[in-house]
Amino acid sequence: MSAASNLRSEDQFLCSICLDVFTDPVSTPCGHNFCKTCISQHWDTNGRQKCPMCNRVFKRRPELDINTLFSEMVAQFRREAQQKASSSSSEQQAAKPGEVPCDVCTGTRLKALKSCLVCQTSYCQTHLEPHLTVKRLKRHQLIDAVENLEGRMCTKHDKPLELFCKTDQTCVCVLCSVLDHKNHEFVPLREEYEGKKAELEKTEAEIQQMIQKRRLKIQEITESVKMSKDAADRQKIEGFQVFIALMESVERRLKELMKEIEDKQETTEKQAEGLIKDLEQEISELMERSSEVEQLSRSEDHLHLLQSFSSLKAAPPTKDWTEVRVCPPSYEGTVGRAVAQVEETIRKAELKRVQQYEVDVILDPDTAHPNLILSDDRKQVYHSDVEKKLPDNPERFSRYVNVLGEQSFSSGRFYFEVQVKGKTGWALGVATESINRKGRITASPQDGFWTVVLRNGNKYSARASPPVRLHLHPGPEKVGVFVDYEEGLVSFYDVGAAALIYSFTGCSFTHKLHPFFSPCLNDGGKNSAPLIICPANQTESIND
Repeated sequence: MSAASNLRSEDQFLCSICLDVFTDPVSTPCGHNFCKTCISQHWDTNGRQKCPMCNRVFKRRPELDINTLFSEMVAQFRREAQQKASSSSSEQQAAKPGEVPCDVCTGTRLKALKSCLVCQTSYCQTHLEPHLTVKRLKRHQLIDAVENLEGRMCTKHDKPLELFCKTDQTCVCVLCSVLDHKNHEFVPLREEYEGKKAELEKTEAEIQQMIQKRRLKIQEITESVKMSKDAADRQKIEGFQVFIALMESVERRLKELMKEIEDKQETTEKQAEGLIKDLEQEISELMERSSEVEQLSRSEDHLHLLQSFSSLKAAPPTKDWTEVRVCPPSYEGTVGRAVAQVEETIRKAELKRVQQYEVDVILDPDTAHPNLILSDDRKQVYHSDVEKKLPDNPERFSRYVNVLGEQSFSSGRFYFEVQVKGKTGWALGVATESINRKGRITASPQDGFWTVVLRNGNKYSARASPPVRLHLHPGPEKVGVFVDYEEGLVSFYDVGAAALIYSFTGCSFTHKLHPFFSPCLNDGGKNSAPLIICPANQTESIND
């Protein structure tokens, strides 16, 4: 049998009322076949005897007898369909928990592939075939297999939910659109579905973007933690080395202190021993004379006493011990001097620690005020009364006699030293790349400056908010500047005294930092000495 005839034969065995294979088929006088129960119920419901296929009206209800020959053909078709379903079921899988089962299968229910909104039935591959081949059934609306098909029907009109009411934001059937939702705005479910799907895709993209941002933030935080751990490990090693050296230094200073005290005590004891020895010698001699005197004084012989008295040894020379004292040595300041030495050692250790981050800084001529003179190696700068004709580029300071270092730093630590010897005014520190260079400048952290300045030869201050007066006597001849970008720290050191001058802490750096220099005005020659960027001479070893 050809495929076409096979499709026609399947169509012929389906009742046009129930759309299923005939059960007890009967024929109407007009020649159309129906299930006996289906046509009887149809006529009972409508009250008229009319053929559902050709609409022929019968004056009286026809006698309906089962068509024996056609019934046998239907039975044969049903057996073949069952055999075919049985063969196909062996190839298909039974519905698993959570999967939609076929509503037509008997016995083992196979997994449904599609659900029909018209038939309110879910079909496996075999039982779905009529909906794919039979002309009348191909018009039915199929969707991917779902449970609760009743939920896709209008509970009021028993019609499929095919429209979306945009006014009430709900799904409705065709009858709802003309009865309960009259004058509302409607669109097909698919159109609203596509719109909502597009919104969901956009939302999903936004969520994915948010997720990505948070993953990047996690990566950033993780990297920050790693950097922090690396820095902590370095600090541990540095701290361990410094404190081991400090403990060795303290132990050595302690030994020196003990020896100094013991030496003083030993000197005192030796002095006392010498005096006691002399005293004991005199006592011995005096006792010998005392014995002779005592013996002569007991003599009863007048002549002998008088003759011997003149020959009695002269008194041995003795020392006047009245003012002789053994004074305990003075230990005043001994411990204090030892502590001061330890403190100096600690200061040198701190300065040596930051000096290891020294960078080679040179001045940037493109930022220098026109009255500033830079040396050929760009390591020195001083103020001149003669203003040079230079291009007023955006980087150049035009109002204040300032200049920046050429190097910029946006992470890590760096250190440089500047000689300020012989100057009565200067300013040193760091500044952000974004600072104002043309108008009036307030050299404060809020404006991107972290500096220490000298004015009028003896007035030192840290340009914080408000400025902090610094009491430095004598003032430094060389200043060290140390920056820890991540920690937000800017520290200034008196290199000669190995002493901390001032620290800006808790800074929040978000731009590149440049070394900052101002030799200030030459003040008629009083402040003509240059600022000199010089290499750091590493301070002596802690153990020195």
